[in-house]
Amino acid sequence: MPYFDAASAAPLHPVARQALLAALDEGWADPARLYREGRRARLLLDAAREAAADAVGCRPDELVFTSSGTTAVHAGIAGALSGRRRVGRHLALSAVEHSSVLHTAAAHEAAGGSFTEVPVGRSGAVDPAAYAGALRPDTALACLQSANHEVGTEQPVAEVAALCADAGVPLLVDAAQSLGWGPVAGGWSLLTGSAHKWGGPAGVGLLAVRKGVRFAPQGPAGERESGRAPGFENLPAIVAAAASLRAVRDEAAGEAVRLRALVDRIRSVVAERVGDVEVVGDPERRLPHLVTFSCLYVDGETLLHELDRHGFSVSSGSSCTSSTLEPSHVLKAMGVLSEGNVRVSLPVGTAEADVDRFLEVLPGVVAEVRERLGAPVPTPPSPAPVASLVVDALGRRCPIPVIELAKVIGEVPVGATVTVLADDEAARLDIPAWCEMREQEYVGEEPADRGSAYVVRRLS
Repeated sequence: MPYFDAASAAPLHPVARQALLAALDEGWADPARLYREGRRARLLLDAAREAAADAVGCRPDELVFTSSGTTAVHAGIAGALSGRRRVGRHLALSAVEHSSVLHTAAAHEAAGGSFTEVPVGRSGAVDPAAYAGALRPDTALACLQSANHEVGTEQPVAEVAALCADAGVPLLVDAAQSLGWGPVAGGWSLLTGSAHKWGGPAGVGLLAVRKGVRFAPQGPAGERESGRAPGFENLPAIVAAAASLRAVRDEAAGEAVRLRALVDRIRSVVAERVGDVEVVGDPERRLPHLVTFSCLYVDGETLLHELDRHGFSVSSGSSCTSSTLEPSHVLKAMGVLSEGNVRVSLPVGTAEADVDRFLEVLPGVVAEVRERLGAPVPTPPSPAPVASLVVDALGRRCPIPVIELAKVIGEVPVGATVTVLADDEAARLDIPAWCEMREQEYVGEEPADRGSAYVVRRLS
């Protein structure tokens, strides 16, 4: 069964498995002890730290291991904000950061701080000039991911880091998605990563803090990992994580070329074979193994279940797969469809035949789901168009409001409007995105007794 969700968790690399088993035998003792078993464990920990630091591009004494990538993000942001509290309590971040960054920003605001989200374009990338505009005299820290976890777009980290340096603001980079493919360029100040994203075991993260960055670890003080990650180190997992990072880096150049070609094929074939589809994310400045596309008139949860039934494990950034039932904040910030969204992220070693079979199966699956949901099909124009229409989609989840809009837009003359009544939060994103894809005019949102009224003017 082809597994196409490496962006969530990459399969355990064979080197990681070998290193884990070996470290279980040799690295079980306390590396802080001076007896033989402790010294042996300490040698393993030091070697793992050196290997990870070499891959990150920092000094070994600048890097600590944490219990997860999320923990590394939380500790990195909290420590940097506390270390620079005399400067101010303002945090700058992009609108498409991982939820671990957004949750930390929300907690910071609840505690009396403030933060600014820098918007992104439809490709998902920030404009460095716009990011620089978000930096203030009281900005204590800036955050920018190296590459987006949902659409694969790479961020201009080097450019933003230079602007932050000019402003005297440290930059924290969440490199969870990109670290397996290469070091992060630019003068970043703090960096975080997560081992299960590059084929290491789950439960290992890393936090690098450059020398000279003011940093004050939060919480009760600990004696391990420079006081920045309290608790006994999971040494076997750390050894496996460092070994797998070195292994995937050795394979990265060749695999990046091969997987980029497969992703390019997915991008082009999906656009050719699946109607009413938008491939999102930057087509060039992106991770080599990840592609995301949005299908009009498709329920994301149903589509993922059907692909799973055909033997393909993919994921989605849509609200249908989220426990919060809210549209993906990444897709919302980009202004693209939140429903019918499929993310394909190919693990190292993906066979070309598996990608070909996926491209053979996908069009039929999308057509079947659309038919089940009653999506519109091309019909002759109405001989007597009405001046305007109101579509009542209250109580119905997206993509139904968009489907109902598409069914009736041809019944009004050019220049007339269709008003869609909807109370699903996703409609606020999906209806304007549909208008852009269909070259119709989105007039705007108006208040209604229930939900909102979304007004669309027919242009063609």
